[in-house]
Amino acid sequence: MDISVVIPLYNEVESLPELTSWISKVMDENSFLYEIILIDDGSTDGSWEMINKLRLNNPFIKGVKFRRNYGKSAGLNVGFEAAQGNVVITMDADLQDSPDEIPELYRRVTEEKYDLISGWKAKRYDPLSKTIPTKLFNLATRKMSGINNLHDFNCGLKAYRKTVIKNIEIYGEMHRYIPVIAKWAGFTKIGEQVVEHRARKYGTTKFGMSRFINGFLDLLSIFFVGKFGKRPMHFFGAMGSLSFFAGLICAIWIISDKLYDIAHHIKYSREVTAQPLFYIALVAIIIGSQLFLTGFVAELVARSAPERNHYQIEDRI
Repeated sequence: MDISVVIPLYNEVESLPELTSWISKVMDENSFLYEIILIDDGSTDGSWEMINKLRLNNPFIKGVKFRRNYGKSAGLNVGFEAAQGNVVITMDADLQDSPDEIPELYRRVTEEKYDLISGWKAKRYDPLSKTIPTKLFNLATRKMSGINNLHDFNCGLKAYRKTVIKNIEIYGEMHRYIPVIAKWAGFTKIGEQVVEHRARKYGTTKFGMSRFINGFLDLLSIFFVGKFGKRPMHFFGAMGSLSFFAGLICAIWIISDKLYDIAHHIKYSREVTAQPLFYIALVAIIIGSQLFLTGFVAELVARSAPERNHYQIEDRI
C-alpha cells in the first residue's frame, strides 16, 4: 500500500463527506493505492454514523471509534498502529488542511528519503488566541530540541516514513512535538514544506487555553525523557550527589570550626545548632539523599513497560 491517511476527529460530521471525497479524488488522479483511517474520538454529533455511511460507497475508508474523548494524541497513536501504507499522512478533519498537498509530501518522503516532512502554514487563518501560543511553542521547541529548520511543529499535515510511526509512542498532548519524539528515536532527516492553510468551513475550533499549559508541560516531559529516559540516575544521581556533598562540606566546616574553638578554649563561641548554616547543610544532605533514592526508583520504573496507550474502543470497521 502506498499511502495511509490518518485523520483523528471530534464532532466533524459536516466536513467528513467533502474531506473523504477530496482525498479519494487526489489519490485516484495519482494512481495511489491508499486507505483513509478515521479515528472518531468520542464524537457526539453523528460523526461515527457518517463514517459508516461513507464506507458503504468507499471501501478504502476505515474507522475506529473511541468510547469517550481521549484527545488527538490518542487518535494518532491508534491510527499509527492501524496504518499499513509505506507513507503515512496525518491531517485534521476540519478541511483546514488541503489534500492536494499529499502527492508532493509523498514524493519527498519516497524520493528525497526524508523520515518526516512537517507542514508549515506560513499564512494562517486562525485567531490570535491560537496563533500567539503556537508561535511561543514553536520558538521554545526549536530552542530545546535543536530542530531549527521547522517553523510549525503543531501543523496537523505531516508525512512519515512507515518505520517512523511504528517506532514512536505519543500520548497526552505530545502530538504537538512528534518531530522531537522522532528525533530522539533516531529519525533525524526531518524536513518542512509550506502548505496551504484554509479557513475553517464547518464547526468550531477545539483549541482551548488548557492546551497551552498541557503542551508546555509535555514539552518539558519530552525534553527530560529524551535525555534521561533510559538513564534517570544520571540526572537524579548527579543532582543528589551535588546537594549531598555541598551539605556535607558545610557540616564538616561547622564541626571543624566548633572543635577549633574548643581546642583553643575560645569562649562564647556559638553552638552548632545556633548557626543558620547548620540547617542549610542539614536540608542539603536530606534533599541530596532523597534525590539519589529517587534516581534508584526511576531506574526501576524506566525498566518497566507502562500501559500508557490503552484506550476503550467501542467499534471498528
